[in-house]
Amino acid sequence: MEPQWVPTEADVARAQITAFAEFAAPRAGRSFPGYRELWEWSVADPAAFWGTLWEWFGFGPAPQPVLASTEMPGAQWFPGTTLNYVDRIAAQARDDRPAIVYAAEDGSSTEWSWAELLGRTARFARTLRELGVGPGDRVVGYLPNVPETIVAFLATASLGAIWSACGQDYSAKAALDRLGQLEPVVLVTADGYRFGGKAHDKRADIAALRAGLPRLRATVVVSRLGERVDGTLDFDEVSASACEAPVTTPVAFDHPLWILFSSGTTGLPKGIVHGHGGVLLEHLKAVALQSDIGPADTFFWYTSPSWMMWNFQVAGLLVGATIVCYDGSPTYPAADALWDIAARTGATVFGTSPGYVLACMKAGSVPRRDHDLSALRSVGITGSALPESSALWLGENAGDHVQVASISGGTDVVSAFMGGAPTVPVWPGELSAPFLGVALDAWDEAGQPVRGSVGELVVTAPMPSMPVSFWADPDGSRYRAAYFDTYPGVWRHGDWITFTEHGSVVVHGRSDSTLNRHGIRMGSADIYQAVESLPEIAEALVIGVELPDGGYWMPLFVVPAAGAELSPELEQRIAAVIRAEVSPRHVPDVVIAAPAIPHTRTGKKLEVPIKKLFQGADPAKVVERSAVDDPDLLDWYAAVQVPKG
Repeated sequence: MEPQWVPTEADVARAQITAFAEFAAPRAGRSFPGYRELWEWSVADPAAFWGTLWEWFGFGPAPQPVLASTEMPGAQWFPGTTLNYVDRIAAQARDDRPAIVYAAEDGSSTEWSWAELLGRTARFARTLRELGVGPGDRVVGYLPNVPETIVAFLATASLGAIWSACGQDYSAKAALDRLGQLEPVVLVTADGYRFGGKAHDKRADIAALRAGLPRLRATVVVSRLGERVDGTLDFDEVSASACEAPVTTPVAFDHPLWILFSSGTTGLPKGIVHGHGGVLLEHLKAVALQSDIGPADTFFWYTSPSWMMWNFQVAGLLVGATIVCYDGSPTYPAADALWDIAARTGATVFGTSPGYVLACMKAGSVPRRDHDLSALRSVGITGSALPESSALWLGENAGDHVQVASISGGTDVVSAFMGGAPTVPVWPGELSAPFLGVALDAWDEAGQPVRGSVGELVVTAPMPSMPVSFWADPDGSRYRAAYFDTYPGVWRHGDWITFTEHGSVVVHGRSDSTLNRHGIRMGSADIYQAVESLPEIAEALVIGVELPDGGYWMPLFVVPAAGAELSPELEQRIAAVIRAEVSPRHVPDVVIAAPAIPHTRTGKKLEVPIKKLFQGADPAKVVERSAVDDPDLLDWYAAVQVPKG
C-alpha cells in the first residue's frame, strides 16, 4: 500500500518536532535522523525525554529527579516541583489574534481577546475565592461548549480547586451520576443551549441538579436563552473583566487539575483524576509536536465538555493558538456545517469523527469545492477507527496536501497513544506512529510482542498524564483493576491493534468485544468499514455472542439509510462486501434491521453491553441507562431473540 500523504522537505524543515529533535540531540548524545529514532529514545529513556521537553517549552532546567519511580501504577514525576496549569496559558497572552472564536449555528461568530479571557478568568477566580473555594474543592460545570466554560475551568484551576463538567445534552440524572460523586461547592451552568435550530431550556434540570448537590454554596448561570434562574449568580456580573492577570496558586506536579468520567455503561461512571503537571507536559507535547500547532494556528475540534477532546482543544491555548468553540449540531443546517465553520474561522487544524465523515460522504458533500479551506492543513479524526475509504475521501475532498491525522487514546490519559506527526507519512486506514513518550506495544495472551497480527494494546512505561488516581478509590484497587490486572506492571488499555511493517498502527476495536469466530479474531471496526460503505446503510452494529452450548452467534444490526429498506438483495450485498473486504469467516449469521444503534454519550457503540444483554445479563445491570444516548433503544435490543445454541 502506498501512503496517501507524504510530508515534503519543507514540511519537515518547518515542523516544531524537527526543531525539538535538533534541541534534544546534544542532550541525548545521539542524532535523530527521523521520527522513529526520536520515538525510540523517548521511550527508552523517559526521564531524559520528558526532562528535555520541560526545557524545550521554556520552564528552565529540568528539576531532578524527573522520574523518581517508574512503577506502574505509582510513577513519581517531578517530585517537589510546584506549578499551575493556568500560568502557561497566561504567558501566551497577545493582542494580535483572538484567544477564542465562538461560532454559532446561525453563522455568526464572536471573538474573545486574550485580555478578555484572562481578565474574566481573574475576576471569576476572585468570585470563587469570595465563596470560600480553595485548593482541593470541586467546582463543576453543566454547560455547552462556549467560551464561558473555559473561563470557569481556568478560574477553578488557578486556585488549585478541581474542575469537572458534562454537557447539557446529559439529563439531570446522568449529570448527577457523575458530578454528584464529587460533592461540589459551586455549580456553573447555563439556562439552556441551541442545537439543530431549536432552543433547549435546561432550567428544570438545573433545579434537579441543585437539589441533588447538598454542599453547593452557589450556582452561577451563563445566560444563553435569556431565561431567569432564581437564587443564582449571573456569570457576566461575577466575571466582568477587570483586565487583570489571574493570580494563581502554585500546586504540586500531581495536584488534581480535573476529573473526567468514564462512559459509565456499567455502574456509576469512574472519576478519573489527572494532575496539573502531567496534563501540561502531555498536552504541550501532543499539541505542539504531534499536531504542530503553534501561535499562528486556529484549532477547531467538534466536541463538548463531556468529552476529553474538549480538554485537548483547550490545550491549544497552551501554545498561543486561537481555539474555536461551537455548541451546535454538526449537521445543521446542512451535513457540511462543520466544514463551513472551519472555513469561516480560518481553521488550520480541524477535528471530527469517522461518523461525521461518513455522513458527509453519503450526503455528497465536497468540502474543498463548497468552502474556502485554503488555511486548512490537517484534519484530525478520533472517537473510533477511521476506515480506509473515509481516509481516502478526506484526502481527495478536504484540500491539496491536507494531512489526515487519525489519533487514538482515551479519557484515561486525556491524550492519544498514537496518531499523526508532521514528519511521518499517512497510510489510509492506519495511524501513522506511536506518539513520542508512549511505550506502545501489541502483546499476545502470554505477554509477548506481536507484529503483523492482532494483539492487545499495552503501554510498558509510565506517561505523565496517566491518572493520579480514581475518585473515591482510597486504596487504588479500582485503578489497578482497570489497567494492570492482565499484565502486572503494564498498562492494558483494552483495544486490539496491529503494528504494520512500516511502523504504523491499525486499531480494530475494543478487545472485550472482538469477534472470535472459528478461532479467527476480527475487530468490529473492520466489519463497519465494509458495511457502512454501502449507501443503503446508515450505521451498523455487529456482536459476537458465545452461546451456552459452545456455539457462536454473530448478528449484524443495520440501520437502513433514508428511503432504503433491508431487502434480501441488500442482505446479499452486505454478505458479499464482508466476504470480499473483510473475511468470509465473518459473514454474519443474520442481518437484522434496527431502529437505531445505541451509543455512549461520547459516541461509542455499545458493543459490550449489548453482548452481555444477549448472554442473559440483567438489563438493569448491564448498562446504566443515563449513559446511553437513546436509552429506549435498550428495550428493543433486550427483546431480540437469541438462539439457545
